[in-house]
Amino acid sequence: MNWNALFENIGQHTIDGLAKGAIFALVALGYTLVYGVLRLINFAHSEVWMVGTFAIFGFWSLLGVTDNPPLGTAIMLLLGGLLVGAAASGGTALLVERTAYRRLRQKNVPPLIFLITAIAISLVLQEIFGLWQGRLVVGMPSLIKRETVLTIGNAEINNIQIIILVSALVMMVGLDWFVNKTRNGRAIRAVAQNPDSAALMGINKDRVIMLVFVLGGIMAGAAALLWDMRYQITKFDIGFVLGLKAFTAAVLGGIGNLRGALLGGLLLGVIEVYGATLTQSTWEDVFAFVVLVVVLLFRPTGLLGESLGRARA
Repeated sequence: MNWNALFENIGQHTIDGLAKGAIFALVALGYTLVYGVLRLINFAHSEVWMVGTFAIFGFWSLLGVTDNPPLGTAIMLLLGGLLVGAAASGGTALLVERTAYRRLRQKNVPPLIFLITAIAISLVLQEIFGLWQGRLVVGMPSLIKRETVLTIGNAEINNIQIIILVSALVMMVGLDWFVNKTRNGRAIRAVAQNPDSAALMGINKDRVIMLVFVLGGIMAGAAALLWDMRYQITKFDIGFVLGLKAFTAAVLGGIGNLRGALLGGLLLGVIEVYGATLTQSTWEDVFAFVVLVVVLLFRPTGLLGESLGRARA
């Protein structure tokens, strides 16, 4: 254990972990929303995120984007990428719900069938993109040159990290406000708490479920853009490990709890970076899954443990 390497640069490691965890948190919101309403673990959500990364890559490739364009152009390309990623991931999530899960709900199948279907959809999406783009890593252009903006002690905070953290927090706060303050948000919470009573009150359950999948997909599309900015790569199976980490973040914070997804994602990112610093980078993924096992063993409801249906405004 290299404790000196951790404590000598703990500020830098914390910032790196928070930036990574913000991406986990955005993807975790999709798991949390669907589970909170349907009690369904949608493992296909990792591929919904993957579709967003490829959609943004395709959009930038179509425009012939090169590295480090002028700032104004870069901002427009990022906003366009956000819209394209959100539309692609949101549309994919909606398509999955309409073509697979809705039919299963109508037939009132056991929960295990939903889980098997989610895994099957995940594999199908992986293979589609594997055949289309090949099985190699796809590189992304660098739209914004990485530069240090703030220095706090030994920690250097660059512009990419600031964009990721601020963007993720704004989107998560916006989603939390939407669910807790708007009419559609109240409908989501009503269906999550008691779908039969919600239907008696005139709430269209199918429409609410569609909305939940679309919202989760939009958050995944936003996470795809932030991933492309930070790591500048994608691959047909890139969603597998990240999806498991996002699920771990949702469980850690309390699956079914929007604020828990934020907390769980940020904590998991920091834990990963701390663990990799103490040992070696190849152990990074191990720490995430150790966290999942520990949480399931000792606190399966997560740190906050409050369901979407009982979320307080």
